[in-house]
Order: sequence, then structure tokens, then C-alpha cells
Amino acid sequence: MNKILALGLLAGGVILIIFGINAVNSFGSDVSRFFTGSPTDKAIWMLIGGSVAAVVGLTMSLRSSKGD
Repeated sequence: MNKILALGLLAGGVILIIFGINAVNSFGSDVSRFFTGSPTDKAIWMLIGGSVAAVVGLTMSLRSSKGD
């Protein structure tokens, strides 16, 4: 069960990172970057959330494979 959860977190994290990269390169982020100097908050949170989920999933996956 933990291995399934770990792989789900890893896959979800990678998907969020991909969506975050696409959001950073979007027109809305370009407009936000023009006025504020940084991309939209949504893009930043997707990248941060995806990175955390991927790291947690990878850590759980490696830890559960050692115990088997």
C-alpha cells in the first residue's frame, strides 16, 4: 500500500512540475513578470508543490524498497 502511495506522489509531483513549467511560460506569467518581475503565484506554487511531492514520493519509494 505504501509503495502505491509513493509512486502516486512521485507521478503527481512530476505532473505538477510539468504543469508549473508550462504555467511559467504562459502569457499570464509574461504579463505578471512585466509588471511585478516574477511569474504568477499559481505557477510558483505548482512548481514548489510538485517538487515536494516528487521528493516525498521518491523518498518513500526508496525506503519501502529497502524493507522488502
